[in-house]
Amino acid sequence: MKILVINGPNLNMLGIREPAIYGAQNYATLCEMINAHAAEKNVEVKIFQSNHEGSVVDEIQAAYQKFDGIVINPAAYTHTSVAILDALKAVGLPAVEVHISDVSKREDFRQISYAGMACEKSYIGLGFDGYLRAIDYLIDKYA
Repeated sequence: MKILVINGPNLNMLGIREPAIYGAQNYATLCEMINAHAAEKNVEVKIFQSNHEGSVVDEIQAAYQKFDGIVINPAAYTHTSVAILDALKAVGLPAVEVHISDVSKREDFRQISYAGMACEKSYIGLGFDGYLRAIDYLIDKYA
């Protein structure tokens, strides 16, 4: 099984950006955790991060017929990007949404998730563990 993990804008600043909300662990630690978990589960994983909406769309489109599922934390694009929603719908891959913080308890504008409309499951507010649960979900359902 091959899983694409996509991270949106500012996630490369983990550990620096608002640690009271996102924690003190950095992006490299997140990637190490994902890679170790995937290796333990015997699945191939590719991790991608971009601060650019079009790059995220391009990566989703490039996953078509190459990956079995997508784990996506669209970050701020969650609440604004119909383009990412449309890309997820276009490729038709099983997708799981992840958010490190509990967006349901944050600002009003964070209450809508466009990307989530194309995802079959969401893990919200579980910190880095949400990524591991999302990977496990895809393995359990599709491997």
